Amino acid sequence: MSQAIMQQIIITEPGGIEKLAYETVSTPTASTNEVLVKIHAFGINRPDILQRQGLYPMPKGVTPVPGLEVAGEVIEVGADVTNFKVGDRVCGLTNGGGYAQYCVVPDSQTLHIPQGVSFVQAAAIPETFFTVWANVFQMARAKAGETVLVHGGASGIGTTALMLCQSLGIKTFATVGTDEKVQALASLTDAINYKTQDFEQVIQDKTDNAGVDVILDMVGAPYLDKNLNLLRRDGRLVYIAFLGGAKAKDVKLGQIMMKRLTITGSTMRARNSAEKAEIAQGLEQHVVPLWEKGECLPMIYRTFKFDQIQDAHAVMDTGEHIGKIVVEVI
Repeated sequence: MSQAIMQQIIITEPGGIEKLAYETVSTPTASTNEVLVKIHAFGINRPDILQRQGLYPMPKGVTPVPGLEVAGEVIEVGADVTNFKVGDRVCGLTNGGGYAQYCVVPDSQTLHIPQGVSFVQAAAIPETFFTVWANVFQMARAKAGETVLVHGGASGIGTTALMLCQSLGIKTFATVGTDEKVQALASLTDAINYKTQDFEQVIQDKTDNAGVDVILDMVGAPYLDKNLNLLRRDGRLVYIAFLGGAKAKDVKLGQIMMKRLTITGSTMRARNSAEKAEIAQGLEQHVVPLWEKGECLPMIYRTFKFDQIQDAHAVMDTGEHIGKIVVEVI
């Protein structure tokens, strides 16, 4: 049973970590196709930071409470929910509202937590794995035997992409910003410190100028020229963010045509429920079996308590983390 009231974390106005505050509200109830989750832990993600800064608002009609991924126990199921029951251990991709003690999640965006996987680990799964599966494997169609370059390789998204590629027989390169991150990812990938090395030249040297098949980019405009140079014929460039800039100049259209390149991108927030359900089905089929074997579990950088949300955001703001930052509610 849920409590009648709960605490949630709100953004009082756009700004720094001091704009995160706690409020007491009524506990939500599950609608027809939802489950109500008593949250044990939730993940912190870059979109949360952007939302706090006023740069990535929730769509109209969606809760302004941040939080895109949760893990916990099902305490209520909607009338049409058949694949979950009260007491199930689950993690889910929310439509917002995850920074709380309780949260409703569409059943189609919810996954059972395999035995042996902790709530902290599970809380770091939904946002990154949904994003990586959708962009690298559904949209970019990466497959065994190909080579993938992941920019921002030490991030939650980056480490997830590298782990999945490794498990599925895909060679990878990654760009990171410190030698510490290069060493931390040594067992996963061939990481390159972009601050001290020209990643384009390094990859060309290591591939005998063959380049890569797929690039997952969250940096944006500054890397476009190098990305196009590195892509092989029929290569795919997928954007999931543009932290370094959103507008590129002097795009090499001839190179795109000659190599038959595909340039695309997406955000999870803009996807509808049917699209998210399709991603969840892909994870159920291809990735959950890996988790059951103890493979591809998220790298956890640090955990914080529920009353330390400002500290958790402060760490994310530094960009020094390797893997995921998780908040434990219970």
